[in-house]
Amino acid sequence: MTTQPQQMDADWRVVHPNPKKPDFVLPAGAVDAHCHVFGPSAEFPYAPERKYTPGDQGKDKLFALRDHLGFARNVIVQATCHGKDNRAVMDACRTAGDLARGIASVGKDISRDQLAEMHEAGIRGVRFNFVKRLVEATPPEVFQSIAAKIQEFGWSTVVYFEAADLEGLVPFLNTLPGIIVVDHMGRPDVTKGVDHPDFQRFIDLMADNENIWTKVTCPERLTADGPPYDDVIPFAQAIVAQFPDRVLWGTDWPHPNMKSHMPDDGALVDFIPKIAPTPELQQKLLVTNPMRLYWAN
Repeated sequence: MTTQPQQMDADWRVVHPNPKKPDFVLPAGAVDAHCHVFGPSAEFPYAPERKYTPGDQGKDKLFALRDHLGFARNVIVQATCHGKDNRAVMDACRTAGDLARGIASVGKDISRDQLAEMHEAGIRGVRFNFVKRLVEATPPEVFQSIAAKIQEFGWSTVVYFEAADLEGLVPFLNTLPGIIVVDHMGRPDVTKGVDHPDFQRFIDLMADNENIWTKVTCPERLTADGPPYDDVIPFAQAIVAQFPDRVLWGTDWPHPNMKSHMPDDGALVDFIPKIAPTPELQQKLLVTNPMRLYWAN
């Protein structure tokens, strides 16, 4: 069933129209481990409770970008504008076959049969969002119940929060079973520096819990200086060096809710060797780690 396309927000920034071909040649089998699909809304309408309405950016555009940049696979993360309706992500995963996996957003009443259907489609994790400007607050016991249900399928949990909220979240994160993947290094304030207690708290969290991974993603969101995002390098570089077996990387295409500018995805790929400077680190970041986490089952 199709409906009329939904009108995007007037101030919505659309993706870069002509991203460059990266200078950095990705290793064979590289995975874009954090990206999204938006609609198309005529086929997969945005959720009534959404806090933003993006322009449509569906699976065909995502897969074209994958090929243009030189990636082999995608991990497609449910965007908050779709709420808990995961059909767009599942459809994209089914279309891509073994070349895509998905991360879903589900509610407390999700059944085993529904999880099994998602697993068949290619879903391999759920996302818990703690960013208040994007979603309404959810009681922690709801997240704990969902995390327990997905262990049967070998899924991981993605958590999205901002640095200011980490201290209060640590006890909760330590209750979650299985592997936890933190989006965007917990969104550090890069103006404070790597040695600031806020970022060291995140380093300590990873050091104290071997089940916690992170995505060293989104320099375009974290930067205070803008492209080429040199102020973000020390943060991502520190995490890749210390936790090379628990890091992932992704474009974050089509870059939801960017206010300052819309990044060139080719330039984002060229950021990778700045934070993972050796072929060995690049192989782990882009191939070994995402394949182990999302394609092992």
